[in-house]
Amino acid sequence: MEIPVWSEWVPGERAVLCFIVREGSILLIEKKRGLGAGKVNGPGGRMETGETREAAARRETEEEVGLTPLGLSEAGCLAFQFTDGYALHCTVFRAEGYEGEMKETEEAKPFWVSVAEIPYERMWADDIYWMPHLLEGRKFEGRFVFDEDRMLYHSVEVEPGVAGLIRIGA
Repeated sequence: MEIPVWSEWVPGERAVLCFIVREGSILLIEKKRGLGAGKVNGPGGRMETGETREAAARRETEEEVGLTPLGLSEAGCLAFQFTDGYALHCTVFRAEGYEGEMKETEEAKPFWVSVAEIPYERMWADDIYWMPHLLEGRKFEGRFVFDEDRMLYHSVEVEPGVAGLIRIGA
């Protein structure tokens, strides 16, 4: 396995994730199709051309679960390199509230869960390394190498400096 030179790494695609956290619970989804189908994650997806990260997080959450996230803030970023060559940069958002009515869609089945009962065993293997920082309000940068859905490498920095991955795609 070859670990990328992260300072030279360039993602092929950019995406967002959005986690609504309130009153000790977090909104998660069972992903029905696309990358990670069958896994539990947060609402999110690829950014559209010309779209800001925040607009993408709002749009993806509305499309996937029918809710408009409120109080959005960037929580961190994740770099994923897959052994098949696919490279993805993901900005993770946290929302403090929402408007609208939750609904299941063709993309996702949403559900609320206590932060103490997050089903990490049903999620991508990297989530357990950065999600606690999201929940505690600490900024993070994660770098991961996967062979399909098997994690081969991980590195997470908490409260990273300005020279790190947070600047990719700014």
